[in-house]
Amino acid sequence: MYYVYILASRRHGTLYIGVTNSLQKRMAEHRNGTGSSFVKAYGVYRLVYVEAFDRPDEAIAREKQLKRWKRDWKIELIERENLEWRDLTDLLA
Repeated sequence: MYYVYILASRRHGTLYIGVTNSLQKRMAEHRNGTGSSFVKAYGVYRLVYVEAFDRPDEAIAREKQLKRWKRDWKIELIERENLEWRDLTDLLA
């Protein structure tokens, strides 16, 4: 499986969009500071949205699409699935 995910610093805070084939591993990398310099610099550690795909090309295309979206659209997408902006990392185990 391949995943497109959105991290947030807080509710309506800084957003980061990424793609990975191992969400648990990638979240661990972000949390220990080796995942992304942007995530580390802005404290964007809360996993607030995830989509799963069977093929890497589909996940990459979706990541690129979401990165082009307006901020308001991204917030609406997150809040359709996660109104409280809960950290979904614990659900990965």
